[in-house]
Amino acid sequence: MVPRPAPQTSAPDGAGRRAVLLGAAAWCTGAAGCAKSTGTPTAAGVRTQAGAAHATAPAPAATLPAAVAWRPGPGEIEPAVKLAAVRLVEALGTWPAGRGGPRNATARAAALGISAPLAARFAAQAGPLTPAADQAVVRVIDAQYGGLLPDTASVLVPCAQSTRTGSTVREGGTTIDVRLERTAAGWAVTALHPGRPGRPAAAPGAPARAVLAQPRIELPPGSAADIRSGAVHESVLRAMLRLADTYRFSVSVVRSGHPVDVFGTGRPSDHPLGRAFDVWAVDGRPVVDPATPRSLITAFMRAAAAAGSYNVGGPVRLSGGTRPNQFFSDLTHHDHVHIGFAA
Repeated sequence: MVPRPAPQTSAPDGAGRRAVLLGAAAWCTGAAGCAKSTGTPTAAGVRTQAGAAHATAPAPAATLPAAVAWRPGPGEIEPAVKLAAVRLVEALGTWPAGRGGPRNATARAAALGISAPLAARFAAQAGPLTPAADQAVVRVIDAQYGGLLPDTASVLVPCAQSTRTGSTVREGGTTIDVRLERTAAGWAVTALHPGRPGRPAAAPGAPARAVLAQPRIELPPGSAADIRSGAVHESVLRAMLRLADTYRFSVSVVRSGHPVDVFGTGRPSDHPLGRAFDVWAVDGRPVVDPATPRSLITAFMRAAAAAGSYNVGGPVRLSGGTRPNQFFSDLTHHDHVHIGFAA
């Protein structure tokens, strides 16, 4: 997001008037059911007319990966706000066989201690997180600040999701902008804003194809869909490719699933315009982790500026640069590197 001086106050999301506290409660109704394999039937022996014995077995039942709860690592400023956001995403996006649909999604949210009206609202807002499927397992890739102010926050949750319908397993995922506010009891979710990347372009350009094929650029499903849509500027794509010459990096968000405006302001963010991307890990080392060498992060930030970014933010405020205020740092960017472009 484009840096601006942090405002003293901010208006919470419209749905946030009736927030409810989310704790670290169990996130799947019947948690054991979320992670169980459906198993493979035992083969039965049958005889042919010639009397020869053959072992036959039905095709193995389709299985999904086990559900694994995301947990914050060291170095987090507000781990509670991320846990509140993630637990709701995990609850809505994971269900055992036969427990899909809006009513069951509402029940899973309510199992976190959310009131029935709010649980129903969140289930309705979940959108691509609750596709029509017999069974689903969501895996949170990262939880990143989209904005962090004293009493309100945005947590961006890129996730992968495996779904099963009949015997068909599909891989997908999305990025959710989870809005929260601080209450007397702790952080509480007020609204969900799932990313909607749009349809894939008929003919993605060469830079988009190169980024999608580059194994050193790790893209969550939502960001990969952004690039396939053709709505990401070439300046972003070419910078990704240039950085991949030196680094392996993990992207958290590109365009969809990010606040439209810089959080707490009315100023447009570069992300929804397709002119920015955020990175949560470099060479496998999370930006937020205090054990990650600061020299690695600062070198990556300077490389991003050299790749054409006018606006590089991260956990360290760097000096220098080829443009005024090219580098910045604040609490929101404590856990990732923001790389923005003017066009």
